[in-house]
Amino acid sequence: MFDTMTLTKVVGGFCGALLIFLLGQWAAEVLYSTAGGHGEHHEQAYVIDTGDDEGEAEAEEEQGPTFAELFVQADAGKGERVFNKCKACHNVEDGANATGPHLYGVVGREVASVDGFGYSGSLKPVADAWTPRELSAFLADPSGYAPGTTMGFAGLGDIEDRANVIAYLDQTDGDTYEIEMPEEEAAAEEAATEEAATEEAAAEEAATDEAATEEAAAEEGSAEGAAAEEAATEQAAAEEGTTEEQAVAEDTAAAEGTSEIAQMVAAADPGEGEQVYRRCSACHRLEEGANAVGPHLYDTVGREIAGVEGFRYSKALEELEGTWTVEELDAWLENPREYAPDNRMSFAGLRKAEDRAAVIAYLKTIGD
Repeated sequence: MFDTMTLTKVVGGFCGALLIFLLGQWAAEVLYSTAGGHGEHHEQAYVIDTGDDEGEAEAEEEQGPTFAELFVQADAGKGERVFNKCKACHNVEDGANATGPHLYGVVGREVASVDGFGYSGSLKPVADAWTPRELSAFLADPSGYAPGTTMGFAGLGDIEDRANVIAYLDQTDGDTYEIEMPEEEAAAEEAATEEAATEEAAAEEAATDEAATEEAAAEEGSAEGAAAEEAATEQAAAEEGTTEEQAVAEDTAAAEGTSEIAQMVAAADPGEGEQVYRRCSACHRLEEGANAVGPHLYDTVGREIAGVEGFRYSKALEELEGTWTVEELDAWLENPREYAPDNRMSFAGLRKAEDRAAVIAYLKTIGD
């Protein structure tokens, strides 16, 4: 039997051995997992490229729409909400620099070009201008796009958020940036156009053949058919004369007072106007009665100025009389501040007459 002293020595030896083992393990970790202490880990000496990352990137590209497609369909209203993440450091008013430079007209602007702002040197060599694609790349990972930049923002990982906020920034100066489609997308679009043209040509050829067949059958018809054809010819001549008279009347009406902008609106494509309208969607809605920052634009063409019930207009607009004719809307959209000085609308205006005509043509389709 062991006495108490022997048992104590055995237990003490075991504990000592365990302590030495733990100290040895700790020392090994310090030697092999740190470089000179302070928790600075060694980087991996080399990386074997298996191609998995490239495959994953290609898979991601195949899964969703491209940035160009998202930007064309972007929602500036949603982009304004995304911009709340940027407000701490940036303003959208022209010349109003803060921690970061102002973002008025930033889309299409030269990189590091705001007078009086001290940029970090890492931004200047990254690109010549802030195109939508360059802005998207920068916003996705600022520190990766321009290593050494003093901008501390972590980035926007969602490509749709980036497209929306860039669309919002695009409308700050009233001039829309026309994004160029990638070569692959442009080629696909061109192929689709050529295919449509081929189908149209085939349809025209078939129609021509059918007309020739009918004409041959008519020539071989009876005297009754010839008489009917003569009557149809006389009727067509009468209709043509009526059409010519209507055209003359329309031309006369145009010469007597139809404005140039009204003619432009009549010829404009409402589909293009819908794209221009996205600059307005941050403050206006198209649903009847759905007022937002600005009044709703349902049935606005021909509506009384400052005539939406329940909306509180600025005094500058309330004092105006008349209705929103095509001409009045054109003047308002060109320069809201000059049209009604001291009104609360902050939109800078649409400088291009074609854009104004297109958006008015689009608004004419919204309503009764």
